[in-house]
Amino acid sequence: MIGNDIIDLQLSRKESNWQRKGILEKIFTSSEQETIRNAKNAELMFWNLWSRKEAAYKIYNRQTKIRAYIPKQLECFDLRLIAGEWCGKVAIKEELYLTKTLITPEYIYTTAVINQEDFKKIEAVSSTNISKDLNGIPVDNLNNNPISVSHHGRFERIIMLRL
Repeated sequence: MIGNDIIDLQLSRKESNWQRKGILEKIFTSSEQETIRNAKNAELMFWNLWSRKEAAYKIYNRQTKIRAYIPKQLECFDLRLIAGEWCGKVAIKEELYLTKTLITPEYIYTTAVINQEDFKKIEAVSSTNISKDLNGIPVDNLNNNPISVSHHGRFERIIMLRL
């Protein structure tokens, strides 16, 4: 299983006020709020954690078929910067997802998987071979393999796990 999320930082700065009153409390756990407040760049940490939650939620949604706005139920933890990428975990209920996030001046991009080895199996997919299953979850038309689609502003990423 795989999930991804991309955030166009230029667009997020124009359309989203991440500093508005109550937003941290609405989206993030106490521990995550503390992580954001203590970060060298609170804005980038806000979007880093949000992107992780979104990528992990895509796997959770695929597994459970539950569609809901539940950002506080997904908790990011164990964040570490390794070779220029933020690695970490996201938990929801009894599920645990592994995440990697790349932060550039233009965008933040996160991938989420269930097994560490799956990071090596991620490959890009063409947008021409996509349909959605009965639950609205994207699949590759050529082999019915689950895919994850993310787009925001100027950026789009479509990925799947190589079988």
